[in-house]
Amino acid sequence: MEPPGTLIDCGLCVLRPWREADLSALVRHADDKDVARMLRDHFPHPYTVDAGRAWLLMAAIDDPPTALAIEVHGEAAGGIGIVPGADVHRHTGTIGYWLGRAFWGRGIATAAVGHFVPWAASTFGLVRFVAEVFATNPASMRVLEKCGFEREGVLRAHVYKDGRFIDEAIYGRILNGPRGPARPGPPDTNAVPSS
Repeated sequence: MEPPGTLIDCGLCVLRPWREADLSALVRHADDKDVARMLRDHFPHPYTVDAGRAWLLMAAIDDPPTALAIEVHGEAAGGIGIVPGADVHRHTGTIGYWLGRAFWGRGIATAAVGHFVPWAASTFGLVRFVAEVFATNPASMRVLEKCGFEREGVLRAHVYKDGRFIDEAIYGRILNGPRGPARPGPPDTNAVPSS
């Protein structure tokens, strides 16, 4: 039986809304320098109880939720979320995720991303997904590739983290559409001009 509030059963994990009761597990798994060094600076290190409380309050605001807990064996082991685009980018979402070190290397992140993308596409009307990955995080790149994302480019020295510049890889995935942008072909020299 799935826990109450479950949104997505991924087999190895369940994606569901964050709960106040997740505070202890959130702080335990998030307060890890090796987790924080692969994420943007708004993911604090050290990860305090106050930071956890603030996150849980913020995560509860959106309906439907844009950030979900990755639950493994009944506890929040990490998180996954989407930032839906706006204006001309309204059909694109930027995905992000993290997992506590105790759960690395088990296929959990791959299961979470693989099940989250179709849910987010349906929930938010998205066609394209983008992920930004530090060049120092090849494990996350493999997760994305296993989930159908393609490496679209590298932004050189785009990230300043822990006192140094790091390249950032851009990954993308398009659902229910072309594999990539339309490319103009050679002009049709036999075309009849319209009058």
